[in-house]
Amino acid sequence: METISVTSDYIPILIQIVVALSFVVVVMLVSHFIITKRRRVRSIKKEDNFECGIEIEGNARFPFSVKYFLIAILFVLFDVEVIFFYPWAVNFKESGWSGLLYMLLFVALFMFGFYYIYKKGSFDWNKDEE
Repeated sequence: METISVTSDYIPILIQIVVALSFVVVVMLVSHFIITKRRRVRSIKKEDNFECGIEIEGNARFPFSVKYFLIAILFVLFDVEVIFFYPWAVNFKESGWSGLLYMLLFVALFMFGFYYIYKKGSFDWNKDEE
């Protein structure tokens, strides 16, 4: 009878963790020593916030359109739904016809939600300007 060592199963995982951590440490040390002293100097211009090339204007507490939040939430919602396709694709052969029907139902609900937000005008960026 063959004895199975459980600890030997974890050796590749430990090697991967050590390699990943050592890579991070080496890259951080190399970047620290390569950078020149001139680049380490702090200045007012370096401390300024920079967002997409837009200069800072006034207070950050001014109101802006909710459509940016709506698009971000819709992206997260549909992005998370797409994640459910991966387990189905991995177990496609084992799930059989019932798995296919469940996935078709899932896609139908997914498309219904997409159609609903489309009809509500969530993708119409010029709605507020009319």
